[in-house]
Amino acid sequence: MLILLAVALLVTSFACSAILTALSKKLAGRFGLLAHPQADRYHREVIPLGGGIAIFGTLGLFLPAAAGFIRFLVAPGYFGGLAERANIVPADFLHRCDELAVVLGCAAVLFVVGLWDDKKALGPLVKFGAQWGVAVAAAAFADIRAEFFIESRIVTVAMSAFWIVLIINAFNFLDNMDGASAGIAAIASVILLATAALNSQIFVSGLAIVFVGTLLGFLVFNFPPASIFMGDAGSLVVGFFVALLTLRTTYYQQDHSGPWYPVLMPLVVMAVPLYDLASVTLLRLRQGKSPFVGDTQHFSHRLRRHGLTDRQTVLMLYLATLCCGLGAAFLYQVNLTGAILIFVQTFLILAIIAIFESTVRHDKDTR
Repeated sequence: MLILLAVALLVTSFACSAILTALSKKLAGRFGLLAHPQADRYHREVIPLGGGIAIFGTLGLFLPAAAGFIRFLVAPGYFGGLAERANIVPADFLHRCDELAVVLGCAAVLFVVGLWDDKKALGPLVKFGAQWGVAVAAAAFADIRAEFFIESRIVTVAMSAFWIVLIINAFNFLDNMDGASAGIAAIASVILLATAALNSQIFVSGLAIVFVGTLLGFLVFNFPPASIFMGDAGSLVVGFFVALLTLRTTYYQQDHSGPWYPVLMPLVVMAVPLYDLASVTLLRLRQGKSPFVGDTQHFSHRLRRHGLTDRQTVLMLYLATLCCGLGAAFLYQVNLTGAILIFVQTFLILAIIAIFESTVRHDKDTR
């Protein structure tokens, strides 16, 4: 039953996202949601920016609908509480539904701010303030926070809010090339989905499945050559949901005496987005520029200047993310030496890419 429900959620969220993306693509121009060619952007055509509407719309429709459907199944008057007796719904499911309402409210704030920025180009301080407000609210009121080895709620809320803002900006920065942000988010979410499923986290697994289906439906139109962009209305929401999954997935059971290092799994899974964020920020600061001013110095742009096509570039990003994510998935099964090797492997993957992107391209053959 669980497998059938998971497949149904994936297929229907994918279809809904694809349909809404197609509609947004047609209507974006009427509302002035268009990305025009600029010196600090790589695209050279006018592209609709309505993808964020489809992404948030699908999540806003499917997550409450899925929660309501499961509530219907567990209600004593319907099927005799069939789902609850079958042990496919966690005991605290109703509490998780209340948290879901807070999550969707936070996502709605990010969506509105991002849509406003897509339309009017807000300053970075406004967006940054909104991100921090949402991050603190999610950590404090929806319990989207890490609790590993720390009992102070204030400390865990502060740390989790910082992580949420960091991941939001990482995926906002990644939205600089066709298919990059959505594709990397989908790959990372599949890794987190597998981890949540192995730990019997039904609620988190359901969130991840709907999220992955939503991203894949959007990617039908966003994979190179893209016919629509997600815009900040999409990238802020995508980053928020990835951060949510990293914080709500269980990596370590304090009740069992097991290794502690699986708690670092999100750092390995997020290695590529964090590498892009860190590298482009350092480049801009070194040049005396604001880290929040757009340019074409991102990881993907640096790769593309070596002669790769858009598809080759984004596939290279996908492969790097997948390689790091697969290594992270084995943190459960290895000893400390194995964990160190996984972290070293992740570093080496990024180092290979860094060496490749920093070399000078030779257009002429050397003889």
